[in-house]
Amino acid sequence: MNRQPIRLMTAALTVSAALLLTACGSGGSDGDSSDKIAGADDGGKPKASASAEPGGAKRPGVQLPKTFKADFVSWHNSDPKKQAILDDGKERLKAEYLAIIDADPQAKPLSFYTSMQALKSSQKYVKGYVDTDDSLVGSVRVFNPQVSLSDAGGVLFYCVDESKGYTENRKTKKRVGTPDDTDPVLQYRTTLRKTSGGVWSTVSLETERGGCDK
Repeated sequence: MNRQPIRLMTAALTVSAALLLTACGSGGSDGDSSDKIAGADDGGKPKASASAEPGGAKRPGVQLPKTFKADFVSWHNSDPKKQAILDDGKERLKAEYLAIIDADPQAKPLSFYTSMQALKSSQKYVKGYVDTDDSLVGSVRVFNPQVSLSDAGGVLFYCVDESKGYTENRKTKKRVGTPDDTDPVLQYRTTLRKTSGGVWSTVSLETERGGCDK
C-alpha cells in the first residue's frame, strides 16, 4: 500500500530499553496493570456482534469487508495473559483499517482499542486517507508477533507485509501500491496498558519500514 506522509506513528515507546529487548527476543508461539486509561472503556456500537470475557468489557466486533483482508499468521501464545494482548492488539489494527475504509477517524472500535498518544496518531493517520478520499483494498499479512509483559503493561511488536495491499481512490478507483524501490514490510512497535474493563489498550506506537524479515 502507498503509505502516505501522514503515517506519523511517532509517539515514543514508553518502556525501558531492557523491556524492548525482551520483546524482541520473545517468540509469538510460545504481572499485568489494571490502571484505567482515559477513554479506553468506551465501546460504542460495534460493526458486528460483540463479545465479552467473564467480568470484562464488552468488545466490539471488527469485521473487515471482502475487499480487504488482514491475514494474521501464528497469532497465538501459550500464555493466556500474552494471548489477551495479542487478541486486543489484533483487533486494534483491524479497527484502524476499518476506520480508513469507512472514512471515520472517530470510529468507536478504534477508540475502544486505542488511547492516549496512540489514538491521536491513529486518528491523524486515518484522517489522511479521508482528506485524499482514499480507501484500502487487497490484503496484508500480519506476522511474527513478539509480546512481553511487565508491571507497567505490555509490549507488542509485529510485522505487516503490504505488498498485496493497495490504496484506492474512492472516485477514480485508481490503485497505488508500495513503490518498487520501497520495502513493503513494516514493523509495528506498540505498548499497551490494561483498562479497568480488562481491555489491553494500545497507548503508544511507532512503525519502521524494513524493520522485519519477510
